[in-house]
Amino acid sequence: MAEKKKSIFATLSAINTADKIKEKNGFKYLSWSKAIQLVKNVYPKTTFEIIPQVVDESGNTRPWHDDGKTGWVEVSVRIEADDGEVQETKEMLAIMDFRNNAIPSEKITSVDANKSIKRCLVKALAIATGLAINIYADEDLPDELANIIKLQNECMALIKKKCELSDKAKEKVGELCKAADVDANGDPRLINDIDTLTTLKKQLMAVRK
Repeated sequence: MAEKKKSIFATLSAINTADKIKEKNGFKYLSWSKAIQLVKNVYPKTTFEIIPQVVDESGNTRPWHDDGKTGWVEVSVRIEADDGEVQETKEMLAIMDFRNNAIPSEKITSVDANKSIKRCLVKALAIATGLAINIYADEDLPDELANIIKLQNECMALIKKKCELSDKAKEKVGELCKAADVDANGDPRLINDIDTLTTLKKQLMAVRK
């Protein structure tokens, strides 16, 4: 019997990064360049995107967001295996100073944003793949991540099941998925909020012919 191929998450979460973790100002981190290298060594089709904020009516953008008080960055990651498996996620991270305190929006510079984008990329890779996930232990991410992945998989299974019922059910499923999170484009695998996924799961379960 052929050995079952490991998933993207199982493969990358098994990488030992203990000797690659650094510490600065009391905080542990994995450098963004090392994180990308580790992932691309296994999955060279990995891509990431910085999600900008539109800042005026002409459509001009900048690579960070703010609400007039503080700022944050958003990064999406897509990992594709040779067998067609795809793992995607989008993460947000506050723009912080070296003490990990939020920087007031009026004091944010492009340098601050760039540093946060790289940190956000590493966090997105951790969420999507489990790579160096232990760094975020203080945020209780391992348990939360497990719940998110479980709900994402359950929603995907329900989508497949319900879409087979009828064209009407398929249309309803599409509407529910798109309404759940406008930024996810109808794909539960891009939703990282437990409450949103839980609600979507309940709605999908209620779909009938």
